[in-house]
Amino acid sequence: MGEGANRANLPPMKEETYRRAAAGQHPANLSPEYKSTVARSPRQAPIVVPHSLSEITGPTMADERLGASEADLTKQRMGEPLGERITVQGRVLDEDGRPVPGAMVEIWQCNAAGRYHHVGDQHDAPLDPNFFGGGRVRTDGEGRYRFVTIKPGAYPWKNHHNAWRPAHIHFSLFGPSFATRLITQMYFPGDPLLALDPIYNSVPAGARERLQSSFEIGLTEPEWALGYRFDIVLRGRNATPME
Repeated sequence: MGEGANRANLPPMKEETYRRAAAGQHPANLSPEYKSTVARSPRQAPIVVPHSLSEITGPTMADERLGASEADLTKQRMGEPLGERITVQGRVLDEDGRPVPGAMVEIWQCNAAGRYHHVGDQHDAPLDPNFFGGGRVRTDGEGRYRFVTIKPGAYPWKNHHNAWRPAHIHFSLFGPSFATRLITQMYFPGDPLLALDPIYNSVPAGARERLQSSFEIGLTEPEWALGYRFDIVLRGRNATPME
């Protein structure tokens, strides 16, 4: 899919007023087992502030130019990164199952050893000079996106004794403007650490599985890369939980 889609061939993104999600779809602001939420969650009910024109329309992301290699995280450095090559692909959909074209999808992740390419990550695991861990792409006319990357490793995170985060990829989605940004995480099926992870388990029980990708042999490329599907539903009863 190259850099995602040619903007000239896409219909304009529909602009409409932001709608708040129904209760029980997304994690609560205060999830005591996820300790950092205790300090950063509000203690009083939020004040509803009417949206202004600038919050709905700008700054726009529609004209952001994407490089040809941004969707392939294995081709961003001088050599091939270490680890298991995978593809992650899916569709961005609205509550009625209709595709959302032209959305900017970003990902960031740690390397195969469980370490981020960031000065703040001092985990005792090797850095991979050939893996930066970030990419982005724009959905095509059918709402499709595709990334080539390396399957991330688990890593310790000191939330509690012997705490390990399951393998995951962070997703960020931009609509027509910066104010429409949504953030979520994608997990891998069958990971035994999911049952122990406070972040994953802060999501309401009926919605957690929507954060798990599915392995698909039809997306797997012979002798090259396993394929995982992760469709993202922006709202409605089947909405993907967002942070």
